Order: sequence, then C-alpha cells, then structure tokens
Amino acid sequence: MRKFAGLLLGSLLLGACAGTGAPPDPQLAAQWMRTSLAFARSERLGAPIAARVSAYGSLALYEGYASDARSPLRSLAGQLNGLSALPSAGDAGTMDGATVAAEAERVVLDSLYRDGFASTRRTIDSLAKAQVAARVAAGVSGGVRDRSLAHGRALGNALLAWAATDSFFATRGRPWVAPVRRDQWANTATTDQYIPQMLSGESDVVVTKNPGTSMDFERVSEKWVFTNRPKAAGSTTLPAFNPTKPTEPYWGKLRTFVIRDGDECAPPPALPYSEKPGSEFWKMGKEFYDSVRALTPEKKQIALFWADNPIATGTPGFHWTSVDNQMVARRKLSADQAVELYALTSLAVADAFIGCWKEKYRSLVVRPVAYVQRVFDPKFTTLFATPPFPEYPSGHSTLSGAAAYVLAKTLGDTIPFVDSTQVDIGQPPRAYKSFTAARDEVAISRVYGGIHFMRAVTLGLVQGECIAKRVLEKLKTRKGA
Repeated sequence: MRKFAGLLLGSLLLGACAGTGAPPDPQLAAQWMRTSLAFARSERLGAPIAARVSAYGSLALYEGYASDARSPLRSLAGQLNGLSALPSAGDAGTMDGATVAAEAERVVLDSLYRDGFASTRRTIDSLAKAQVAARVAAGVSGGVRDRSLAHGRALGNALLAWAATDSFFATRGRPWVAPVRRDQWANTATTDQYIPQMLSGESDVVVTKNPGTSMDFERVSEKWVFTNRPKAAGSTTLPAFNPTKPTEPYWGKLRTFVIRDGDECAPPPALPYSEKPGSEFWKMGKEFYDSVRALTPEKKQIALFWADNPIATGTPGFHWTSVDNQMVARRKLSADQAVELYALTSLAVADAFIGCWKEKYRSLVVRPVAYVQRVFDPKFTTLFATPPFPEYPSGHSTLSGAAAYVLAKTLGDTIPFVDSTQVDIGQPPRAYKSFTAARDEVAISRVYGGIHFMRAVTLGLVQGECIAKRVLEKLKTRKGA
C-alpha cells in the first residue's frame, strides 16, 4: 500500500513538474452541465433542441479530457456516425485536459447558442475564462495552457463542422402541415396555458400589452415577443418552445449519434384508432380515463415533479443530466468519470429523441385529452398542458429508459439516491431505491398528468433501453478496450 501511494505521489509530482498541475476537479465539468440546464430554461428550449445541444456540448467536454495523456479515456472519433476523425494532440506537447475541455466547450456552445440571448453567450465566455484561470492557479504552466487552448479551439471547430452535417439545418423553417383527420393527432395546447410563465433570462417583467412588442399569435410564446428587450425576429437555429406549433416534426430525420438510424429500436406499430366500444383503442382509452379520474395528492406530486415543461422547469433530458450532476458528488467521481457519464447519457438521450420522434410523426396518435373528451367525458382536463406533438411513444419514457439504463450500467443500480433537481422551483426532493425505480416513476407520471396512454409509456421504456444498450455496446470509452 505504501509503495502504491509512493508511486501515485510520484506520478502527481511528475505531472506537476511537467506543468500540467493538480488533477482537475470534477466540478469543473459539472459546472458546464449545470449552466447548460440553466440555459435550457432561460432560452426556453424545446426538448429535442436541448438534447442536441447537450450531446454536442458533452462531447466537447469528453474529447477535451480524452486529449490529456494522463486520462484513461479514448476519443470517440471513428465510433460516432459520420465522425471519422478529430484533431489529434499528436506531437504538440503536453496538454491539460480540463483546459482543452473548457475551450472546446466555449467554442461549441458559443456557436450552438449564437441565436440565444447575449447574456447566455457572455456566461459561456466568462465560465471558460474562469476555468482556465482555475487550472493555471492549480499549477498549469503558461506553455501547457496555450497549447491546450489551441487544441481546444481545434476540437471545438471540428465538432461544429461535424454537427453541421446532421440534417438539423435542413429542417429549419421547413413547413409541415398537420393532417385534419379525426383519427390523427391535432395540437391541443393553447397560448393561455403558457403566457403566464414567459419570464426569460433577459426580461425583467412580462407585459403582454407592451407597446414595444407586437402580438403575433403564431409566435406568441417565443422568448423575443414578451420581453422588454426583445431579440430580432426571423429564422433562428435556436427556436424557443412554441405551444402553438408542432414541435420538430422532422426530428426523426436527423442523423443519429450512435444507433444506425431512428428505426433501429422502433417500437411496435400504434394501435388502429377506433371509438368503437370494446376495440383495443377504446379499451386503452377507458383504462386511461379510469386511472386518472381521481388522482391522489401523491400522484399529482409525482406528475408535477417529472413534468419538466420547457417553459417552467427545463427539459426531461436535462432532468437526467441533473441526476448525473448529483451523482458526480455523491459517488465521488473523478473528472474523467464525470465527463464519460455525461457523454454516454447525453448521446443515449439524443438518439432516444430521434427514434421517439420518428415514430411520433409516423403514427400521429391522438392525445388522451382529445380522445377522452370525444368518447367518455367532454369536460375532462389534464393536470397540466399537453405538449404540442403526437402521443406515441412517450418521449419522457423513451429518453428516461435510455438515461436510467446508462446510469444503472455505469454506476450500478442497487444504491438508493435522492433527486433534488426541482428544489429551486419549489418541488421537494424525491427518494428512489434505484435509477430503475426513478425511471418507472417518470413513465407513470405521464399517465397521472393526463399526457399519455399506458401503452405509450411502457413501450417507450423498452425503446429507450434498447437505444441505450446499443450506445453502450458500440462505444469504447477506455484506452485498451
């Protein structure tokens, strides 16, 4: 044991002498992910957009740390779809992974948020500078810092060039006309369900009759309309969540990160629509209606805790990123372990969104609120607003199935934990026996909230777990693996 301690101390001293400083604090990586959650809230990002930003941001952190010769991590270049190579540190000299990561993250997020608020971009810049300064204070020499910054910029620009080929830009502004059919989904969200929650990172007050803004109901919930410092109108690569329009109808066409395409883990076909008593769809609707007519206070609390509405609480993908953040401290992860967890979770969630959305806009299943009001109870209402996209499968369930599987396989699934993600918005923490137990609660929460039929949540979990399995099977994150 003393010999091992001596070797470890010697290696640390050698690293310090080489100008690389002390091992990086894992909270440096966690700072970026907490800040990204704050951005998702203040920018009012829709859930698929937020998942894409999270995936590329997590990869920038991961590749930054993997560029450090001391790290056990290996680059994911050559393992991700369409990413054949990334700049190599090569013979450039010693690198500090935390410094590389901070600069790569700055470059990537500054571009992904280029249509965001000025305050968002200032925060990105200041956080990167603060982290670089912290590494210098920890012993990183000027030469190592400069080489690391140069490599971070090269990595960030390479990741952005790759991101530009994922078909995201081809879907911006592309029109989509919802079918007008009784047996297919129609948006039930209304502006009055969202306007009261319109505060943003650059508004001091919401004034719906502000003479300095125009009332445009097509964009009534977008962040530039009801702020007292509105942004310029027009096409944007960072659209805010808009309840009056279908959310990302072409998302299923985006290039996936790890799985072959959005259909690799496709769920079974949706049930044929029917209002005939005794039909499979009718029985599904009746089961749903019977289960939500008398919710207990506990069931309501569960639904609200996992609502993760982009207008109020952030997105469901970033809720699981918050769980990752909590595990970094509670499980005492190293910086390398932290960025590995972030990358695997974010990639699984991003692919889960693509797979889920592909089926949603293929099957166009009606939401429970519309079906129940037609068939069982015209006065039926949901606990909170139904989101503006088709019902099957459940997005929360699909991505939670993916995220929880990654956490369980990476950290183990036998240790209880407490999730305090929503305490800053007044939701008390909730305790779980395992990540799987939390995942199951997410799924049933969407039934309690009146958002999904049971079939959508159970099969969504299966789809999400299938995607996460593929991610963990295909990606090799450790050197020598």
